[in-house]
Amino acid sequence: STRGIFCICNCKTMPPTKRPLQVKSAAAGGIKRRRTGGSLGAGSVRVSTDDGASAAKSPAATSASASSSGEGKSPLYDEFVRLLSAPQYKGKGISNSSLKDHFGEARYPSLVPIINELTRASRLTMSKGSSRTGEAEVYFSLLSAEEATRLQGLDAPCRMVYQVVEASGNKGIWTVDIRNQTNIPQVTLTKIFKQLETRRLIKPIKAVTAKTKKLYMLYDLTPAKEITGGPWYSEYEFDHEFIAELRNFILMCVRRMNGGLGVGKGVTLKQISNKMIQANVSRVQLSLEEVQQLVQTLAFDYMIEQRGVTENGE
Repeated sequence: STRGIFCICNCKTMPPTKRPLQVKSAAAGGIKRRRTGGSLGAGSVRVSTDDGASAAKSPAATSASASSSGEGKSPLYDEFVRLLSAPQYKGKGISNSSLKDHFGEARYPSLVPIINELTRASRLTMSKGSSRTGEAEVYFSLLSAEEATRLQGLDAPCRMVYQVVEASGNKGIWTVDIRNQTNIPQVTLTKIFKQLETRRLIKPIKAVTAKTKKLYMLYDLTPAKEITGGPWYSEYEFDHEFIAELRNFILMCVRRMNGGLGVGKGVTLKQISNKMIQANVSRVQLSLEEVQQLVQTLAFDYMIEQRGVTENGE
């Protein structure tokens, strides 16, 4: 809870039962990716369906669909791009079954030439994931023009590694998990990592829970707090000095704003947070939850105590 009034402790109340500021370990991973080395086959185009089967179109039918698409400028093309550009489909992408539900049985087969065109232009990636029922299913992700430019010229193994890293999001994925999911030998994998890093497509990071191992994530992503340890860590080390300074400042705030030991009505968490912002004592902006963690450590050490709630629920 982030509510309550805090006063200098008179050591008669019991502290919290658990010490805060514990960093949970991060389990990084991703969904398995399927190798997509370019456009789909020219003789017979296949789109995976949600039940694992595949729908085939003859070359003649494919040609007719391509013609009706206006070479990628048709309303169907625009609708497909708009759908995959929606925020909820960023990252993992949209499932094949969701495409069928959206476009219907009549229009769904006409997506084949559009998928081929976007794949050839490196604008579309396909990955293997699981549906809500746990069945294997294909997911489609649309890349921006900038991302597509970076991917141009990469071979199938490089694209596969990129897709596996992409699926891990801001928690990243261990190198050993990439090797297990792609079945690419370590020597080759090391060269691929270097190539993708040079193009600024991926970046290596370290986790506070395993500083000797490497995680990889997309270059433009910010690592999750579970990976970096949040504001309490500096260079992957628990920053005792920084936390001590913040604790001393909070203790001073409670004393001065409350009028001293046993005097006044107490200080709310929000008042403490506002004072920290005004004094600019923290190198990063702390949330109310993070300030609460600091306050809890002081309560645990019998230095302050929590009393009641204000009329405003603070």
